[in-house]
Amino acid sequence: MLRVENIHAGYGSSEVLHGVSLKVEAGKIVALIGANGAGKTTTMRAISGMIKPTQGRIILNNQEVQGYDGAAIARLGLAHSPEGRKVFGPLSVEDNLLLGAYSRLPALFGFRKHAAAELNRIYELFPRLHERKNQVAGTLSGGEQQMLSIGRALMAQPKVMLLDEPSMGLAPVLVQEVFKIIRQLKAAGITLLLVEQFARSALEVADYVYVMEHGKIVLEGLPSEMNKNERVLAAYLG
Repeated sequence: MLRVENIHAGYGSSEVLHGVSLKVEAGKIVALIGANGAGKTTTMRAISGMIKPTQGRIILNNQEVQGYDGAAIARLGLAHSPEGRKVFGPLSVEDNLLLGAYSRLPALFGFRKHAAAELNRIYELFPRLHERKNQVAGTLSGGEQQMLSIGRALMAQPKVMLLDEPSMGLAPVLVQEVFKIIRQLKAAGITLLLVEQFARSALEVADYVYVMEHGKIVLEGLPSEMNKNERVLAAYLG
């Protein structure tokens, strides 16, 4: 479904990723864990077209996309819920959600009609968003904004979803709620690459795990293996 092969990427003359390779199989959740500054978010940005790799291949549904911009990659079935949520603050909750469907629906006639079924599905998943559908997104709580960011990505009906630090800045009770939602996505068969600061929580929902340090993948394996790995225990699960 998604394969990343030996990608190098960074910002300007500063290379952050030094030959990263990983894969996400259809219907699976893969967790990418590591310390702050390890290159996890840069990996997400390279996959979604926010930055272009200088070397390597990114293959989405058997198609190489490493030279494409973000809009083109989105149209091919990848949705990115970024670090820090990045909702459109001045717009309503519902307008934020509708923007998520923009790449796959008619731009003019019948947009809302075609989006209605998916919009209702998102409101069933996130009843709180339905309650606040006319509220300006910038006035939502952090947890509600995270729900909105995930919901907006799901509106695209993605084949692969990137979820970057969904628990960042949230109170513990809201972190639990976010991971409840991730479990629901897993049950629905969503293919997901997850970057998460709470490694233990990530391992509880993941089917496979990669550990990143200094822009490289240094360990990989099943969550059960990572839970017993002394290096992972000392650095991320202590």
